[in-house]
Amino acid sequence: MKTDDLIALLAADAQPVPRHAAAHRLAWGLAAALPFSVLLMLVGYGLRPGLLASLALPMPLLKVLLPAAIATAGFVAVARLGRPGVAARGAWWGMVLPVAVIWAMGIVSWTTAAPEARPELLWGQTWRTCAFSISAMALPVFVAAIVVLRSLAPTRPVLAGAAAGAFAGGAGAAVYALHCPEFGPPFLAVWYVLGMAIPVAAGALLGPKLLRW
Repeated sequence: MKTDDLIALLAADAQPVPRHAAAHRLAWGLAAALPFSVLLMLVGYGLRPGLLASLALPMPLLKVLLPAAIATAGFVAVARLGRPGVAARGAWWGMVLPVAVIWAMGIVSWTTAAPEARPELLWGQTWRTCAFSISAMALPVFVAAIVVLRSLAPTRPVLAGAAAGAFAGGAGAAVYALHCPEFGPPFLAVWYVLGMAIPVAAGALLGPKLLRW
């Protein structure tokens, strides 16, 4: 068979990919994975007492919303980077800006606090386990994101893996915030950001191995 004939045969049944197909797959992956993250939090930690009442206050609410914003931007980045030749564009800013807000809050809180109050603001009571807990709760979403990316055609596996990590890290931090008793902005700036950064680093390192095609 001639090359031109083969190309014509292969192209004969070609159908356009449905619009937003990558986002739809990722949404299904999130729907399947997020309940496992929530279950891990409920079984391993439990909801924070007075959770609903506390969400009426700025700091507890921001502790959930800022990681959720990172997860949302990560979702957009993964959906875009799963398609050949498509850049994440402004999605990166959607991940960076919430971190900048967290750090700005942490710096202001640290500099305005009395010196004797600063250790408690930074270390809290759970600094030894916070970052690990966030990363653990991010794992189901991370696995789902990688599975979805493997069904797509990412051409920049390092960036795609990092975006999957940001998506998962933000989701994991938002879920963990429903338990976490810490409210010090410096604590969040260090330990929450570290907990979200671990999946990002893991995704960037594993992306070239897991997303080859």
